[in-house]
Amino acid sequence: MAVLRRTTRRGQGDAVLDDPLDAAQERRVRAVLALGGVPQADLPDGVQQVRLRLLERTASGREAPRDVSAWAAVVASNLAMDWHRARHRQARLGERLAALRQTDQPSGEETSLLSLAVAQGLDELPDIQRQVVVLRFYADLPVRGIAEELGIPEGTVKSRLHTAVRALRARLHEDEVV
Repeated sequence: MAVLRRTTRRGQGDAVLDDPLDAAQERRVRAVLALGGVPQADLPDGVQQVRLRLLERTASGREAPRDVSAWAAVVASNLAMDWHRARHRQARLGERLAALRQTDQPSGEETSLLSLAVAQGLDELPDIQRQVVVLRFYADLPVRGIAEELGIPEGTVKSRLHTAVRALRARLHEDEVV
């Protein structure tokens, strides 16, 4: 069960924990990730995720995989699928947000002014705050639904909403719209 190997590095006399993946396994993981459609820029993160999962498995006391190379390839394949799911989820949310931004003709000058001020305030919010505000108040999703859709805890959604609404309120008072 020697998943982690102790080796000495050239030029160093001290023993250090070596990488749980050897060079061939790392190349295989990179290849699986690349063939799975993960962009070149994200490959190092994918390799690190495989290493982390191997270390977590070892640290939890579970038996080491019989074939670390095959196990790492399967994990890399799963990571590639997760990457695509996350990208698809973000694209869907982007489409929903774009559809919500298309507003109907406002009914009056006051409504138009308020709508413009709110739109400008939304544009100034960080993306993560704007996203939860739009999903909550324009798409009328509950906090739980937003958390599930974004894959984040409900408390994070509430915190982002609170911060964003406070910033919007301050902006509208500052511009003397409300």
